[in-house]
Amino acid sequence: MSGHNKWSKIKHKKAATDAKKSKIFSKLAKLITVESKAVKGDINSPSLKTAIEQAKTANMPSDNIARAIKKGTSADAGSMEANTYEAYGPGGCALIIETLTDSKNRTAAEIRHILSKNGLTLAGVGSVTWSFTKEANKWVPQNTLPLSDEDMEKTAKVIEDLEDNDDVQEVFTNIE
Repeated sequence: MSGHNKWSKIKHKKAATDAKKSKIFSKLAKLITVESKAVKGDINSPSLKTAIEQAKTANMPSDNIARAIKKGTSADAGSMEANTYEAYGPGGCALIIETLTDSKNRTAAEIRHILSKNGLTLAGVGSVTWSFTKEANKWVPQNTLPLSDEDMEKTAKVIEDLEDNDDVQEVFTNIE
């Protein structure tokens, strides 16, 4: 029965990689849809080009990209909102959580739940962003913070939990 075991291992490994790809592709499709809606489908706009390049870098199929662009330009496209949440993580590190969602209240509740599950809370608006500068759609820390190994593990778990949420696009931190 060694063949059965080998196939089983391959099947489980493929399922895990497919799940990761699916999560990445759905986040990128949301981003492309929002950018497409904002620029009314103009493929030559810088923001849509950047989103498409990110998708191509992640090996997203061209038909998925085209479908996301078409969805953004259609009349029945839902309204997606970009929101930024701030929190302080283990050891006092700063977390900036960027989301893209169709339900701001649901996403805020999910972010609060993930943070509270890990012993953290949301910070007030501007309490974290002052220590970052925004450059090319990325938050770059002005100064970094060293963390102990224990705090680093806790922070990695929080970031992993946040990134598992479909609405979370990026999580930025000021860890060294």
